[in-house]
Amino acid sequence: MEFLDIRDKNGNPTGEVKERSLVHADGDIHGTSHVWIVRKNEKGSYDLLLQKRSENKDAFPGCYDISSAGHLPAGQDYLSSALRELEEELGIHAESADLQFAGKFPISFAREFHGKIFRDEEIAFVYIYDHPVEIDHLTLQKEEVEEVQWFDLEETYQQCSQHRDKFCVPLGGLQLVRQFIKSNGNTIKE
Repeated sequence: MEFLDIRDKNGNPTGEVKERSLVHADGDIHGTSHVWIVRKNEKGSYDLLLQKRSENKDAFPGCYDISSAGHLPAGQDYLSSALRELEEELGIHAESADLQFAGKFPISFAREFHGKIFRDEEIAFVYIYDHPVEIDHLTLQKEEVEEVQWFDLEETYQQCSQHRDKFCVPLGGLQLVRQFIKSNGNTIKE
């Protein structure tokens, strides 16, 4: 069983801890860390590495999502959770200095998956990872990730609002990535 800290609207722990399935059944606020892997492409714009979620996932099975993301287990902070998820899901061992904080945003929705209502009330912290990544050298966590693929940032942004059956990328996070690149694009590696 996975236990999560219940958090306030700013992402701070309240002191209450609950089992993950109850958090989603009750719609409690909890924390998640999102790592977006970005690179400059040959056209002079930017690409995102997105993962295709496993068909077994409890929400958005088979959809393309953030490069790496996950819930904060009880007692863990956002940055250490981001680093752990990056290694678990993609096999990328990164250090704290390798991630750049892009901001935080709330996620709020209720939707049915596998015949059950899934309530999601999150405070997501967004990090950027811009070190070179070769897809063929990644070690994917098969129970979480079916595959990964590079997508053009702006094309993905346009498609995300129209093709929610293909992309489940949270638009708030994608907007933070776009703002980060607009402000810091000259520092992103190719």
